[in-house]
Amino acid sequence: MDYVISEAPTGPRDTDVLLPHGARGVKVVIVGGFGVGKTTMVGAVSEISPLTTEETMTQAGVGIDHNPGAEGKSTTTVAMDFGRISINEELILYLFGTPGQERFWFLWNGIFEGALGAVVLVDTRRIEVCFEIITRLEDRRVPFVVAVNTFPEAPQHPMAELRAALDLNESVPIVTCDARDRSSCRDALLSLMGYLCTLAAAQESV
Repeated sequence: MDYVISEAPTGPRDTDVLLPHGARGVKVVIVGGFGVGKTTMVGAVSEISPLTTEETMTQAGVGIDHNPGAEGKSTTTVAMDFGRISINEELILYLFGTPGQERFWFLWNGIFEGALGAVVLVDTRRIEVCFEIITRLEDRRVPFVVAVNTFPEAPQHPMAELRAALDLNESVPIVTCDARDRSSCRDALLSLMGYLCTLAAAQESV
């Protein structure tokens, strides 16, 4: 009788390992209103093929979802987006993008568990959609930075005006970001990391 001899399993490929040996993994959440670019940002910066839960929008959302300024969008995240980026050999960021539509916000409880901080993506054409999101982050005491996604047709405002409109504390960083560009998204994440380090240093000095 002939037997088929298979090779011994070699384990996952290096590119499939979520946490390389000796590295520390931290969780960061990307939040924002519907259609501000959260899925795009995770996909642009992730060094692995991102996990997305985008579904085609249907008539079921008519009258329920409030999507001013994003009427042309045909898909939506219904659970989360997930990606990974290596800041250096010792620090790995796990990125979780949240659903933008308010009826999916109940998922935030699980997504935010264990998160160090968040990036709030803002579209200046619809700045009001992030008011409630920022309030929720403040209530949860989740540190965050604001990243203004630079849509080509979006109006540009001085940072001081944006800070006043969002009623942000002076210590909260505001940066610009092109959610389609890897380096721009990386810089926004590094801004969050720097802010978290500043907060940690301030707590240690107390």
